[in-house]
Amino acid sequence: MFEAVPSPYLVDPESFRIKDSPTKPPKDTPSKKDLEHALEDEVDQIAKLQRVLYAEDQWSLLLVFQAMDAAGKDGTIRAVLSGVNPAGCQVHSFKAPSSGELEHDFLWRTTTKLPERGRIGIFNRSYYEEVLIVRVHPGILDNQRIPDLEVGNALWDGRLESIRDHEAHLARNGTAIVKFFLNVSKDEQRDRFLDRLDEPDKNWKFNAADVAEREHWDDYMHAYEQALRGTSRPWAPWYAIPADNKRYMRLCVARVIRESLESLGLDYPTVSADDRERFGKMRKRLES
Repeated sequence: MFEAVPSPYLVDPESFRIKDSPTKPPKDTPSKKDLEHALEDEVDQIAKLQRVLYAEDQWSLLLVFQAMDAAGKDGTIRAVLSGVNPAGCQVHSFKAPSSGELEHDFLWRTTTKLPERGRIGIFNRSYYEEVLIVRVHPGILDNQRIPDLEVGNALWDGRLESIRDHEAHLARNGTAIVKFFLNVSKDEQRDRFLDRLDEPDKNWKFNAADVAEREHWDDYMHAYEQALRGTSRPWAPWYAIPADNKRYMRLCVARVIRESLESLGLDYPTVSADDRERFGKMRKRLES
């Protein structure tokens, strides 16, 4: 079964605290050009490993991205997985659930989008929204029509337990799960919102509702801390990546993905002696 690769940003469920988790890169961070070159190398390696993952057709890799608004999820997914063959990669972005999705339990809609063997699946937001935004805004639960609903710690603890069980089941059946919390600071988020207002080609990104959500920052940080502590496990680890510097963040994410793929011991399928003999016959036919 897959196990977490080492990283200074690997979330320890016993000791992790949001307030102690860095949002900025270390002081000895390389220059912008060095970060870009290093990312290019990682992207090339990920692309090569993805081809082997696809050919071997045993493992699947699920990448989960969660973050506050403007942390850079979309750009990170695009930059880190730019070299991957689209045939072997599936990206799903989860917004507010539809009326049909609300007819099922909270894990149903994401379960139907899990990656097939041999493929990388990316969840841009995920079932974790049910213990993040719903925890901050519990009124959302009214639409879920859960019988005998009592909003409180027991509800959230139960949902975290369901997520742990769900991820353990996936891990036992060949899905490697790697989860990223892109940890942007409140000040950096404000600056990025201002950029969206100041730069015409970014105006379309601006959403007044995102600014309103800043009023709940502390509630979100509490929800994230509880979610990461409650569900970071060796077979489904969380990595809290500093997100104030996008280049550094993307490189950190790429390294974890590359090392996670390497840890699977991937290899191209071997050919039997009988198949090799048949290959020889086919070669003669083709050459004749």
